[in-house]
Amino acid sequence: MRISIFGLGYVGAVSAGCLADEGHQVLGIDPVADKVDLINRGLSPIVEAEINEIIAETVRVGRLRATQDPTAAIHETDLSFICVGTPSQPNGNLDLRYIRRICEQIGDALRTKTNRHTVVIRSTILPGTMRGVVIPTLEEFSGKRAGVDFGICNNPEFLREGSAVKDFRCPPKTVIGELDQASGDLLASLYEHVEAPMIRTDLNTAEMVKYVDNSWHALKIGFANEIGNLCDSFSVDADAVMNIFCKDKKLNISSAYLKPGFAFGGSCLPKDLRALSYQAKMHDLQLPILSAVLPSNEMQIARGVKLVMDGGSPRVGVLGFSFKAGTDDLRESPVIEVIERLVGKGYDLRIYDRNVNIAALVGANRDFILNHIPHISRLMVSNIDAVLAHAKTIVIGNRDPEFSQIQARLHEDQCLVDFVRITRQGNLNAKHQLSYA
Repeated sequence: MRISIFGLGYVGAVSAGCLADEGHQVLGIDPVADKVDLINRGLSPIVEAEINEIIAETVRVGRLRATQDPTAAIHETDLSFICVGTPSQPNGNLDLRYIRRICEQIGDALRTKTNRHTVVIRSTILPGTMRGVVIPTLEEFSGKRAGVDFGICNNPEFLREGSAVKDFRCPPKTVIGELDQASGDLLASLYEHVEAPMIRTDLNTAEMVKYVDNSWHALKIGFANEIGNLCDSFSVDADAVMNIFCKDKKLNISSAYLKPGFAFGGSCLPKDLRALSYQAKMHDLQLPILSAVLPSNEMQIARGVKLVMDGGSPRVGVLGFSFKAGTDDLRESPVIEVIERLVGKGYDLRIYDRNVNIAALVGANRDFILNHIPHISRLMVSNIDAVLAHAKTIVIGNRDPEFSQIQARLHEDQCLVDFVRITRQGNLNAKHQLSYA
């Protein structure tokens, strides 16, 4: 394939060298003459393992060269990667001046090009940038339509400094956000030899993926450091603790608990977080990440209450109010908290959970009901039909399978608030449904 790479910084130089090494004809474009000169002399403009040798060889055999002329690059290639920087502004927002400038240049060149060209954004950009900045700029300066006259994709990179060549060749995943299938097909063909999951999705999702990845990596580092500080205060070997933690591939290092939904509850997580926060204070430790988890959870509960109120009806039905489906445990259930707040605001509720039977409850759970929510039994009904007959706003509070088809049973004047996304099935615009997460 004939490929142009706009921006010969870290991502661009690695991408250019590796694509040329795979046999493609690659033309690098950069306004900095020194970078262009280095590439054309077979030298890397960045310091990174392996890339200097790769660039030297691919330039020697004629598969890689560089220029400062963006118009010539567009006319000589079929697919362009934009790999320019997106630095932070003083307020933290992205500075998109380089993205806009390159899109203007590419748009000008596309105006006079007769063959179809595909533009791929590899720079890290926030969701909405493709449709709000990239596509309008390309269309304005080219006089052509994206997805019709030229192709457009978003292709986030997952390169780590120090292992970028290895990461390019063996990425954790390949993500392609596509405006049209033809563009996605062309870009996918470039990666058909790569042994990694191929995910083809919409533009907004692809834009968001890199931010989620980087936030998660930063959170893991911060979490491990806070745990290390806490272990030190207890004279516990932090390395030994985290080594044991990482051996759990079922719950800890896995996809467990990484699904958007409602707040957590139960007898363990809130209690243990409070205990750690208290001990941290006793040891004069600041643990901003761990200390923020419970307040974050509280915000999810408040958001849930607001969504129910947005339904506009005082008649509310709740399906599933134990803290987790398949259990009758109500201790620190976030749905119970929602029920309490709605009752306090004068809402008329009916609630149902097949796993909660007041007469059978014993021990701590029974004490919790009698001492904290003694009025809960008055709100309970024995079946789903009773909830649906009463309420105009239906809330699903846990993932009991019997709630998965509730949406089909709603009348036109009823709306659904699905805290746990059990009815969504990928449909973000479900009928009658208020958006939760």
